[in-house]
Order: sequence, then structure tokens, then C-alpha cells
Amino acid sequence: MQTIARRAPTQKKPLMPVAIAKALWAYGRIVRDPNRLDEVFNLSDALTNPVVMERIAVSIRARGGSDALAEKHRIEVRLDELDRLPEGTFGRAHSKFMRDNGLAPEAIPHLDSLDEHSYIRAHLYETHDIWHTAAGFGSDVAGELGLQGFYASQVDGALPAALLAAGLLNTALTMPVDRERRYHEIGRGIELGRRAKPFFGVKWDALWERPLAEVRADLGVA
Repeated sequence: MQTIARRAPTQKKPLMPVAIAKALWAYGRIVRDPNRLDEVFNLSDALTNPVVMERIAVSIRARGGSDALAEKHRIEVRLDELDRLPEGTFGRAHSKFMRDNGLAPEAIPHLDSLDEHSYIRAHLYETHDIWHTAAGFGSDVAGELGLQGFYASQVDGALPAALLAAGLLNTALTMPVDRERRYHEIGRGIELGRRAKPFFGVKWDALWERPLAEVRADLGVA
């Protein structure tokens, strides 16, 4: 997906009817153009509420993420530093993925992490592109849908299901030629997410210098 400029995080949640309207508006735009990353963020904002966030937190704890929620480790990606790592390392592979696809870490909103719920959103935002590299999904629509399938198997949130539904509707309406590849990546993502170790809370910045193959093998996505 194409990058956008940094946005300030939403400070105040709208009333329920407004949130629903915003979610439907963002959803419609994503159906028309799945590359609208700004609308993905808008949809995420609209779908965020304490009930949903606690459901996600429960699923993370159930998969062994209690320590990660308590520690709230943040990840900062510096591509210029990763560029200097040896070929074959995880960090170098991530830098190559980002640069080959015209992506920039600063295009993702930097959210505060004041409590468990806000940390979950902040961590998922800042590690999204890292999950692409670790799990081996591309940045095109098929790759994004595949990664959303991976998310759906690992994190009990509303956003992956909404984005998968939007992607499938976009496929049916405008891109039937890419249907089989998108279906394949979604299925691969769901299965891979089930088999892999939990990605949430991984201290990716401690793995940059390790070989990519070893990182994937340790996480169960080799």
C-alpha cells in the first residue's frame, strides 16, 4: 500500500452513531481502493473502543503476551542503520523490503502507549511493516490481504475481518483477474498465523543482526 504523511492520533472517541458512519465511509473508500492507507487508519479509529480493545488484550494474554503488555517495549526503525547490516540479516531484509516498495517508517502514525489498550494499537501500528518482512508477505493488495489473514489468526480484533471483507468485495467488483492470487494469500496468511508463534510483543529490534532464515524458523514461519 502507498504511504501517507504522519497523522496525529485520535484524542477523543466519537459517539457510537458517528463512529459507525465513519467506519462505513472509510470501508466504502477501501472497497474502491484498497491502497488508501489513510482510510485504513480511519477505519481502525472508528472500530476502536474499550470493549474491542479488551477483547484483543485477552487474546494476547491467552497467547502468552502478558509480559509484553506489562513491559510495553517500543520499536523504532532506522533504515539507514539497517542498510549497513550484512546481506541475509533480518534487518537488512526489512530495509530492502521497505525501500523496494517505497515505504517509510515515519508514514505510520506514532501513537502514545499510556496503558495496555493504547500500547496494543501503538505496537501493532509500528510493527506492521516488520510483520510483512518476518512473515514474507508483499506490499501489494494480495500481500496486504494475506497479512490481514495472519492478523486474524493471531489477534482477536475487528479490523482484520473488516479489511478482509473489503478486499474480497474489491476483488469481486474490480479485480477478478487477481482473485486466485488474493485467495491464495489470504488462505496462506490464516494458516501461517495459526502455526506461527505469537508475533505480538516480539522485540524485533533485538533480531536485526540475526539471519532472516533463523528468525523465521524460530517464529515458525520458515
